[in-house]
Amino acid sequence: MKHHCPICGKPTDSGADADFPFCSERCRLLDLSNWASERYVVSEPAFEPDRNEDENDEQNPRKHNGDDGSDS
Repeated sequence: MKHHCPICGKPTDSGADADFPFCSERCRLLDLSNWASERYVVSEPAFEPDRNEDENDEQNPRKHNGDDGSDS
């Protein structure tokens, strides 16, 4: 698969470059550094919190019985 390195823009190939989609270990580490220093952020939640809580309630019958699952 042909692609361009997201850091420097050099052409890369999934069959030839071990660090694909990056062209080199240097670019791969620069990308990791950007995530670690919070230069990159995920701007939207990966799921809808309200919907996920409803699904968990349906899968956990103890919550419906008034039992919170604790032993006290």
